[in-house]
Amino acid sequence: MQSLSVKAFVDLRLPAPGGSGFGFGESETGVRRLCVNSRSIGRRNGGIIACAAAERNGNGRGESRSMSQSPSSTSSSSFLSRTHSYALLKQQLEVAARSEDYKEAARIRDSLKLFEEEEPVLRLRRLIKEAVADERFKDAARYRDELKEIAPHSLLKCSSDATTLGIRVQVRSVYIEGRSQPSKGQYFFAYRIRITNNSDHPVQLIRRHWIITDGNGKTENVWGMGVVGEQPVILPRTGFEYSSACPLCTPSGRMEGDFEMIHVDRPGSRSFNVAIAPFSLSLLGDDDGHTI
Repeated sequence: MQSLSVKAFVDLRLPAPGGSGFGFGESETGVRRLCVNSRSIGRRNGGIIACAAAERNGNGRGESRSMSQSPSSTSSSSFLSRTHSYALLKQQLEVAARSEDYKEAARIRDSLKLFEEEEPVLRLRRLIKEAVADERFKDAARYRDELKEIAPHSLLKCSSDATTLGIRVQVRSVYIEGRSQPSKGQYFFAYRIRITNNSDHPVQLIRRHWIITDGNGKTENVWGMGVVGEQPVILPRTGFEYSSACPLCTPSGRMEGDFEMIHVDRPGSRSFNVAIAPFSLSLLGDDDGHTI
């Protein structure tokens, strides 16, 4: 029997760009947005897009995957363990508050504050900011190297911005606490993508390719047709925007990839790839404050 792994990529209704915590802060002129409500599960073009990866051929419902495993360091494992504990505390705080056990909620709140003060990643981020502000760049470099050693993913922002042949791709991610279950090793991250056509030619997005790496260094390649059920045509000086999500089994990771596109006004021309620069999936967010 062939082994089969299934992961869900969910289309979410998320805050608009420029809104609190999850926007791009730019003009939306000419931008077409697509946000599919995650409640519409079971519809062809909405809800969960299930992606199955079989050892036999790696194909499933319009997507295919290949997986590889890289070794993780002891320091990275320790960071994952601490972050997992932090996520559990936040979940327990929510449960205590909901059950009106305010004494327990206060205790957990104090534990969370202590964690935030002593967590090495957060402490080193603060030290880097202070060192740069004071122009102590040698110290900043030392702190950065320490941070890279204990938590490589933490140096990557929860946003990215790249332009290929005049096609700009911006991404921003957030951790969705309400959809995550740390006690079951389930961490849910949403991301929003804006594609802006700054070229002089109309383009169509044909396929997508994602490279997803979790905190243990496990990498998955995901291929699929279009995005969220569409193959949008993007005219010059306009854009297309959509929201989606990715669950992980670790509290941090990263994504990067590319979109395959064609020039609509050049029949028979070869397709080209538009880069999606790497961005972080992080429960702790980043220095820009992109947390849920």
